[in-house]
Amino acid sequence: MKKQRSIGYIGLTFMAVSGMLGSGWLFAPYLVGQIAGPAGVLSWLIGAAIMTLIALCYAEIGAMLPVAGGLARVPWFSHGNVVSAIMGWSAWLGYAGAAPIETLVLLRYLGPDMPFLFAEAGSRDLSILGYLITLVILCLMVLINAFGVVFFTRINSTLTWFKIAAPLVVGAIVMLTRFDTSNFTEYGFMPTHFSGVVSAVASGGVAFAFIGFRHAIDMAGETRNPQRNIPLALISAIGVCTVVYCFIQIAFVGGVSNTALADGWSSLEVKSNLGPFEAIAIALGMPFLLALIYGSAIIAPFGGGLVSTASNARLTYAMAQTGVFPRFFNRLSATGIPLNGLIVNLIAGYLFVLFIDFTNIVSLGSAAIVFSFIIGPISLYSFRLQIPDQKRSFKLQAAPITACVAFIFSGWILYWSGWETIRILSIGLVAGALVFIYTCITTGVSLRRDLDLRAASWLPAYMIVMAILSYLGPFAGGRSVIPYYVGIFIIAFVSTGFFAWAIYLRLDATRVSRSVAAAMRDE
Repeated sequence: MKKQRSIGYIGLTFMAVSGMLGSGWLFAPYLVGQIAGPAGVLSWLIGAAIMTLIALCYAEIGAMLPVAGGLARVPWFSHGNVVSAIMGWSAWLGYAGAAPIETLVLLRYLGPDMPFLFAEAGSRDLSILGYLITLVILCLMVLINAFGVVFFTRINSTLTWFKIAAPLVVGAIVMLTRFDTSNFTEYGFMPTHFSGVVSAVASGGVAFAFIGFRHAIDMAGETRNPQRNIPLALISAIGVCTVVYCFIQIAFVGGVSNTALADGWSSLEVKSNLGPFEAIAIALGMPFLLALIYGSAIIAPFGGGLVSTASNARLTYAMAQTGVFPRFFNRLSATGIPLNGLIVNLIAGYLFVLFIDFTNIVSLGSAAIVFSFIIGPISLYSFRLQIPDQKRSFKLQAAPITACVAFIFSGWILYWSGWETIRILSIGLVAGALVFIYTCITTGVSLRRDLDLRAASWLPAYMIVMAILSYLGPFAGGRSVIPYYVGIFIIAFVSTGFFAWAIYLRLDATRVSRSVAAAMRDE
């Protein structure tokens, strides 16, 4: 049974927006403000520019090859089964932890009012009832998806309207009732200089706030008029979220009290459970504002988990088509949904909750998703050389340069994740390699004859180099041997070399043409 192309421009845009605009808006302005001060708004603009260029690479590919689970299928076309397996597994690790992360965030927001969710007061360990409710929420996300893409899209669009409106209303109320323009200058507009602005892109969570655009890529196989809707949805979604985040950052800077800023931006502390805007709402005595913030703290993570559940099912489906996962997952339900993938991913996600610490799930998920992005710019330029005559409704200009720059940006974000995150990701990728080897052996695939090892030889080398640089760098557990700006230049230089190497090792054009033609017939 073929997938139904039921998702329109608005539905696809809202999937990307829902992935980018989570409950993080409650805390991100505070974290960015601590690091960059009022200039934090520049951090959002820089982060948006970086992620837009990466997204534009996928916009051209997605419009040209609108297939489900793009993060796994795209590298299969350009560089073969080994690269596809590594990239797909990396994305799957990130996706598998996404819905559990959002659910645990939701429960933590509810914790002060529902202490029975946790083992003891102030603890982050769930109680037995907490684990049960976590499972119920995850099952609800699966159930909504199982009813079909039309039903899922309607639910997600409704939630996303609220997710957009809530921060805008909160920010507007703060600006109208408690907005001090002197906050932008009295303690310095850029107190930590430009290095603080750039650091906030990584450490303040700016870059990771925008990685949710990926959902539009994974749902490409069920999108109407993908040649038009995929590029428009990606650009629109990033634009909407950039406006919202910049607006709420400005509102936060102007809304902070002079007392809280007495020791400067770097010493700013917020102890409220729902972030600085809850503290402002309490100080203003506005129950309506408080209720809106509380509602967003519940709806936003649920919406994020809902679209992650949908994306992961499509990714699992795609990995079954490329031979990484068993053919059991390459089946669609009566409603056109990869139901087997939904169920297995539910089990995997709940095992994450039971056996992996929340912090490690977050670190692994973020880095795994970012790592899976690096193939987009490489595949884009490879396709220009492999299938130059393929129809492209959207075409990224100056591809040799822009694709390379996008690959450098991906490397920066991965480097900024820090050594501890890279270390956890490396363990996850080794586990994925073992799963892939086991699948090959059990299905009769020859590890010597049937694997595209030459086309993949650049990837392990890239990961090893990035791990060494992260270990020597100044982020999250690194040894700080490499100074901040020196590391940025080294990553740019190294990434340029790996970009050229990966393009050189692309698959033969004739094989790619046949694979693309076959895939388009199936879609």
